[in-house]
Amino acid sequence: MPEGPELHLASRFVNDACRGLVFGGCVEKSPVSRNPEVPFESSAYCISSSARGKELRLTLSPLPGAQPPREPLALVFRFGMSGSFQLAPSEALPAHAHLRFYTAPPGPRLALCFVDIRRFGHWDIGGEWQPGRGPCVLLEYEQFRENVLRNLADKVFDKPICEALLDQRFFNGIGNYLRAEILYRLKIPPFEKAREVLEALQQHRPSPELTLSQKIRAKLQNPDLLELCHSVPKEVVQLGGKGYGPESGEEDFAAFRAWLRCYGMPGMSSLQDGRGRTIWFQGDPGPLAPKGGKSRKKKSKGAQQGPEHGSEAPADPKRSKLRMGGPEPLSRRDSLLASTPSLCLALDRGACVACWKQAGAEGAWMPLALWLFPAQL
Repeated sequence: MPEGPELHLASRFVNDACRGLVFGGCVEKSPVSRNPEVPFESSAYCISSSARGKELRLTLSPLPGAQPPREPLALVFRFGMSGSFQLAPSEALPAHAHLRFYTAPPGPRLALCFVDIRRFGHWDIGGEWQPGRGPCVLLEYEQFRENVLRNLADKVFDKPICEALLDQRFFNGIGNYLRAEILYRLKIPPFEKAREVLEALQQHRPSPELTLSQKIRAKLQNPDLLELCHSVPKEVVQLGGKGYGPESGEEDFAAFRAWLRCYGMPGMSSLQDGRGRTIWFQGDPGPLAPKGGKSRKKKSKGAQQGPEHGSEAPADPKRSKLRMGGPEPLSRRDSLLASTPSLCLALDRGACVACWKQAGAEGAWMPLALWLFPAQL
């Protein structure tokens, strides 16, 4: 699932791709999308974008003299599991382009498309950020830090720190791979109580005797958890590119895999948290680890994998956790799981094809697998 850095990279892509383009006509929505129609029409308008946490805002601004006269319109997007933006020729629209903005003549007609294979993405008309989301960890660091430390009495901080980090009221932009990388760098067990981890930061003050340069150096050398919630996503944005799924190109994805230190990496252990999401870590999981949960260590043998960018389903205690690490034959259930985006996005195309063939050999699972991930065919 796209996290804060991916939304910021998508916003950067929209601004770069649409710079100098003039759009015109109506906004077109696919008939299968359950999202609202966009009541906007203009003979000439431009598109700009901004991002905040896990949301992206598009602003449609009519140019001077455009008809009919109207005010700008803003849309706020949440990408769900597979949302992205693409710019394509109007005669060769990408599959699953559920919202389309067309350029005006003269010149080749292009379309800026919101593409969403799984259709879990959403857009709202009006441009307001979703109520209840906290300050952005990337762009509003001081407000973000204050919001967390001021609200440590909230019951979410009774939970393990790995679960609290996914609460968008306080950690807007942090998701599954980011939490693993942040906790790994600080050697914090993922199932330590969140409040105990964060309360120490309330008393954290640099010595007044230090010079400004010494204070900056100390922060860079010994960052705390909230500082890493800001700096680690910035590292991903600074990698550049359009994102980190296979659709963004192997070069982008390879750079991201090389950046990862913990998430899905060989030698790391994993457990499912209370919401059924997999947390990757090294060493002791911590005192609040799920009872009966068995930590799985990723083997270094087999094909190297990248991150799981799909969302993870709630835990099923009867379901064995799938860890693709070698050429062993897959069960019927695991073949289905391997066909979902969360794992296919982490494998190379050859491995995906092998999973699909195995799923097909298992008979009845294939139709459901086709619905889950049609774009890989």
